[in-house]
Amino acid sequence: MRAIKHLHGDKAPHWVGDGFYVKTLINHLEANPDFNYTHTDPFLLFDYGEPTTFAPNPNYESQPHGVGQHPHKGFETVTLAYSGEISHADSAGGHGVILEGDVQWMTAGRGIMHEEFHSTAFGQRGGVFSMVQMWINLPRAHKLADPKYQTIKRADMPTVELTAHNNIGEQVSIGKAVIIAGDWQGTSGAASTFTSVNLWDIELRLAGSTTLQIPNTHNVMLLVQEGELLINDRLVTAGQLIQFEAPIGGNEQNSPAQNDVTDTIKLTYPATSNAQPTSTSVKLLLLSGEPIGEPVVGYGPFVMTTQEELKQTFRDYQNGNFG
Repeated sequence: MRAIKHLHGDKAPHWVGDGFYVKTLINHLEANPDFNYTHTDPFLLFDYGEPTTFAPNPNYESQPHGVGQHPHKGFETVTLAYSGEISHADSAGGHGVILEGDVQWMTAGRGIMHEEFHSTAFGQRGGVFSMVQMWINLPRAHKLADPKYQTIKRADMPTVELTAHNNIGEQVSIGKAVIIAGDWQGTSGAASTFTSVNLWDIELRLAGSTTLQIPNTHNVMLLVQEGELLINDRLVTAGQLIQFEAPIGGNEQNSPAQNDVTDTIKLTYPATSNAQPTSTSVKLLLLSGEPIGEPVVGYGPFVMTTQEELKQTFRDYQNGNFG
């Protein structure tokens, strides 16, 4: 069983533009010796937007809430809409609107300009808005890849049932995992990726304990998006990001033998034996990835592997040879 190392979630929220109120739970630019890019590789940044209510925007067409045109290079941005709607447009011609449960996966590669706003329909009506966005690093061999945009609709993502034994020993479904990216015991996710990553959107709705299997070579984290439960028999609550111990081959040795293929994580819902599952259930997001293991040199929206590459990126951007 992959042991829990630390629970994160005490960061103060902040605005990104005027449309995204987020807690930055992972930031590769922070010099935290206990939680930095070596612990999260290949994940560079993770913003969690807790549910926030927006009033109808009277200027939803001319001044939508969000972030105007800005550059990226050297990584991928992945956005999942929990509630509300997000529109995207970029300089490579990618565009789309993601609804609740949908994902937009943008490969910045050699350079791209893009913008992200509340959709016209959501801006007009307002309501509860919640999302996550992460940055996934690209290996040096792919940092100059052509930009690409994927709109991944919830209906196109494969779903697997999460099972537990009931009180008479039968296997019953207690929830589901939507496989956005990666692999679940032969079920492949919908996203095309450059790195070996798993991104699973998990919901538990009935009482029981179930087990996740993840590669023992991956860095692993779990976001509790809604509700509370036990993870490896430890109580965790909404808004927390669970950091697990380093994988095999990392700086810290984990308990499984090196010839094991997978580690396990136990999920138990509800958190106490006398509690009852609620109508809102529990929602989690699993992030795991094979560490790239390459140097990371970043500044703002650019992430490269050397200082010279970073300087060249700024020169290209300032000279208009970008995106």
